[in-house]
Amino acid sequence: MFRNAAGAAALLLAAGLAADEGPNRPKIYGIAFVRLKSSDFQKASETYSKILGLGTGKYRGTNGCTNVKDPCYLVNARQHIELVPGHAGDPGSWLEEFGFETASARVMRDYLEGDHIAFVQPPRAPSESAPGPTQVSSSLVHTGFVAKDLYTLNKFYLDTLGFRLYWKGGFKELPPGTPEKDSDIDWFEIQVPDGSDWVEYMLNIPRRADHQELGAQNHFCLGVRSMQKAIDQLRKNGLAPDSKLADDKPDIGRDGKWQYDIFDPDLTRIELMEPTPAKDPCCNPYTAPHPTL
Repeated sequence: MFRNAAGAAALLLAAGLAADEGPNRPKIYGIAFVRLKSSDFQKASETYSKILGLGTGKYRGTNGCTNVKDPCYLVNARQHIELVPGHAGDPGSWLEEFGFETASARVMRDYLEGDHIAFVQPPRAPSESAPGPTQVSSSLVHTGFVAKDLYTLNKFYLDTLGFRLYWKGGFKELPPGTPEKDSDIDWFEIQVPDGSDWVEYMLNIPRRADHQELGAQNHFCLGVRSMQKAIDQLRKNGLAPDSKLADDKPDIGRDGKWQYDIFDPDLTRIELMEPTPAKDPCCNPYTAPHPTL
């Protein structure tokens, strides 16, 4: 199934089957978009357009928002955030879908079968973009989702699609020399094979997690060069210092990176992160290069 937008084609695929024979896998460069449910487009605009400063215009040559009917916010010429209608009380994840940029959506279709993950082929003409004057970030660096079966996901992402381990860790401090088990891992991060964006499995989440918990776990992350400058811009854009939809202050996570969270009106978490660690991570070292902004 294809979706055309400004010369681009998106192919919907499932985390499922790879062809045993056929074409080699086309390159996968990074995250192209995330699609989120929203119960109130106008309230969501306060977060995405005003607080984050993301534009809604059209970049020449972009594969982004051109033919998207619902609200769509441009992170840069190749990455965007889409909203689709949701209703208060809808069960499950409000992270509706995310997509990757690939060299050839048609070849990827021959390589895989199924539905639910999108692969977007960019137009041949180079995209042009410039961040808006109030934009907090111009780079979508990762997305995370609740995961239940580490083995099955790794068979798909690592073995079939060629992703590589970036980092893994957990809440629990293990004594030095203690062998790590899958049950000790709460975050398992894997990079795209031909870029530095990554996907994060959110593990060990209760099966009956409520809407707030799922909103915190099924998230996406915007990269920033300076966390303090990013927070200063959020304040200038109207984020109240005592907002219930934002952290009190940034902190360094278990992965060693500066992080700060805000939430949209439907409690989907939007993480801001400096991609380069400020200190060594817990648990395990990084095993792939960090993104550059």
